[in-house]
Amino acid sequence: MAAIELTDLTKHYQQGKNVVRALDGVTLSIQSGEFVAVVGRSGSGKTTMLDLLGLLLRPTSGRILIDGVDTGTLGDGERATMRGERIGFIFQEFNLLPTLNAVENVMLPLRYRRRKDPDGRARALRLLEDVDLADRVEHRPAELSGGQAQRVAIARSLINNPALVLGDEPTGEVDSETSMQLLDLMRRMNTERGVTFVIVTHDLEVANRADRIIRLKDGRVASDEPIVASGGSRAGV
Repeated sequence: MAAIELTDLTKHYQQGKNVVRALDGVTLSIQSGEFVAVVGRSGSGKTTMLDLLGLLLRPTSGRILIDGVDTGTLGDGERATMRGERIGFIFQEFNLLPTLNAVENVMLPLRYRRRKDPDGRARALRLLEDVDLADRVEHRPAELSGGQAQRVAIARSLINNPALVLGDEPTGEVDSETSMQLLDLMRRMNTERGVTFVIVTHDLEVANRADRIIRLKDGRVASDEPIVASGGSRAGV
């Protein structure tokens, strides 16, 4: 089953007399449970695609289906509900609240849901255990390393049991060794939980560990290829 289907997707911006074609006719399908890396130079449309998938922007034209739901038919409230319940986010700079400890940061998305979740704290504690931070639940972001902070962010992205997790340079603020550890963690969450991951990255070592690499150029799909061997590497991506 397709987790994401994009059909002739465009996002254009007016800058004075010029039209910036951030995305310009993207059609692709991502299957449920895939781990996909999106790569390309700055200005290629990567962040715009991620923002559209996260329902943070509306397209100029085209269609976005997430888990079979045509998001173009949803009102703002319905989009917010879908974003909160079906989509998790991992940001490059962690975006943890400095006044909250680790478990409180993981639970933060629960605050935006309209219904109470009495099991929320227990689920957050289990997620912190899953990301090897059971001994850091009371620590605030300033007391965590960069890798630990991003582990908290990964746990936070999963608190609502989403079908889709979007990552914007999720390894961009850590060293190469920690980057691979975080990638291993995301891949484990992807495998064990069946969650679809779509990550934007400039790190080709990270991209080569995905199931599939989508390269964007000038707002279009320049290439879309599977990784030959699981966990293997490919040159020239």
